[in-house]
Amino acid sequence: MATFILGKDAKLYHGAAGSTPSTEMSNVRDVTLTLEAGEADVTTRANQGWRATAPTLRECTCEFEMVWDPDDAGFTAIKNAFLASGLIALKILDKAGGQGPDGDFAITSFSRNEALEEAITVSVTAKLAVFRSWIEGV
Repeated sequence: MATFILGKDAKLYHGAAGSTPSTEMSNVRDVTLTLEAGEADVTTRANQGWRATAPTLRECTCEFEMVWDPDDAGFTAIKNAFLASGLIALKILDKAGGQGPDGDFAITSFSRNEALEEAITVSVTAKLAVFRSWIEGV
């Protein structure tokens, strides 16, 4: 039998910038964690006509959607970080006690969606500003 983790079991935590996030955000759905690295061309003539690439600086972006709920503490924390141009601590794990990045993030997008027959939602983009650690099995 194949081993897999369902998206519904993933965890997103928030906290004050500079702290280890410990408050679970339950008002989220469709989280996408994007980890990428820049590229440096390190091609030399000795590579027999093949381009050679080396990774450089890494980036971490977390995109997710929340139901528009001003009474939800996680919603309010994300909104306040965006409005203040401040940072918020986030920990994005693949499951409870799982693995993922922990750091302070800047909220660069907080876009409200008002579909006619759906709950109002907000699409959030959070970009890593301060990397603390890669959590592995807390």
